[in-house]
Amino acid sequence: MPTELNQETKTMTTRRAFLKSTLAAGTALAAPLSLARSSHAAGSDKIKIGLIGCGGRGSGAAANAMNAGPDVTLVAMADIFADRATGARTRLKQLKPDQVAVDDDHLFIGFDAYQKVIDCVDVVLIAAASHFHPAYLQAAVAAGKHVFCEKPHALDVPGLKVAMAAGEEAKRKGLSLVSGLCWRYDPAVRETIQRIHDGAIGEIITVQENYLTVPYVLRERQPGWSEMEYQFQNWYHFNWLSGDQTAQQLIHSIDKASWVLGDVPPLKAWGMGGRQVCLDPKYGDQFDHHAVVFEYENGVRVFGFCRDIPGCYNGTTDVVFGSKGRAQMPSRCRIEGATPWEYRGQKASMYDLEHVELFQGIRTGKPVNNTRYMYTTTMLAILAQMVCYTGQEITWEKAMQSTLDYRLPAYGLDAEPPVKPRDDGVYPTAMPGITPFV
Repeated sequence: MPTELNQETKTMTTRRAFLKSTLAAGTALAAPLSLARSSHAAGSDKIKIGLIGCGGRGSGAAANAMNAGPDVTLVAMADIFADRATGARTRLKQLKPDQVAVDDDHLFIGFDAYQKVIDCVDVVLIAAASHFHPAYLQAAVAAGKHVFCEKPHALDVPGLKVAMAAGEEAKRKGLSLVSGLCWRYDPAVRETIQRIHDGAIGEIITVQENYLTVPYVLRERQPGWSEMEYQFQNWYHFNWLSGDQTAQQLIHSIDKASWVLGDVPPLKAWGMGGRQVCLDPKYGDQFDHHAVVFEYENGVRVFGFCRDIPGCYNGTTDVVFGSKGRAQMPSRCRIEGATPWEYRGQKASMYDLEHVELFQGIRTGKPVNNTRYMYTTTMLAILAQMVCYTGQEITWEKAMQSTLDYRLPAYGLDAEPPVKPRDDGVYPTAMPGITPFV
């Protein structure tokens, strides 16, 4: 029977080894800046925030940030597309008229707009296409700014190393870095997992994770759009921009599993996936279903499933099976077995609470830094995609040696995207058993 993975010494030893090996290959950042010059000073009257990525999640993150207190003011916004930025500004101004102060001179458009936001704020909210998260995080920390960064924090191992180096640099500079892995801030899930760690279900045997939903919304191709513009308008549907659904959706579920298991990396993973129903070219180059198994040193296995097919049963469920019972999350968080329990405490928005803790840390000079877990979880999502795309069993150690790098030498709406449709209009997709590990 698997042994319990609540031993702090073992957890931290493994974690230190992981951090050390990853940071050794990370991209070096700029020299540290004085906090007095570069970031919001604790006790100041106003905290200026800037939003990079003005889509639905970005607009939501900005609203959540302003919900953290009347001293939080949105002063700058950036997006690749002008209509998205202006539309988001209008909606946020209607929602928070006293906290939105973005004039036309601070509404930045284009691929270099992110740096202009970073230069004029105290806190940077990163919610652009996931492809850019490592570079934007690196730039924000180099400039000495506190950061909220949506998940995933990278789509490939080179990007992960850049992002991890930025996270460690944020620690050294005393900057807050909060991850968009929002379930870590949910009161019910927090208490449930604490009870699991305290032994409420005995020794952990296995974890089942389901994220079953429908495809993301699509924008119809418009006359005059380049292929690159079409892909950016629909970035969720292109692997080089989003990392597929293991990085966009299943990541939340496997994050909870990793949390339960002490955020220790697994030994290896294997899985399967494909594209069976969402065959229309408009769905880009992604799979519509994935299944992955993570195997841990102590014998525990985590089974993760995600699916984006219309007309099917939908649900998001986490079940942790133990020797004395089982725990279920995230709705109706409860434990069944030797010590039955159901959460009946505080109910609050985890999306708000992650910002409440971020800004409380800034105000008090006690920074919050989520680096310890955010990169383990991101790597789990990357590994899940690797094994589903290739059809191979891949160890954590081997995965960390991957050289696949989605970064482009230059960006522009007239540039050539790394994936293009064939003559029949269909985008090439990964083929398990044929697609190689890189």
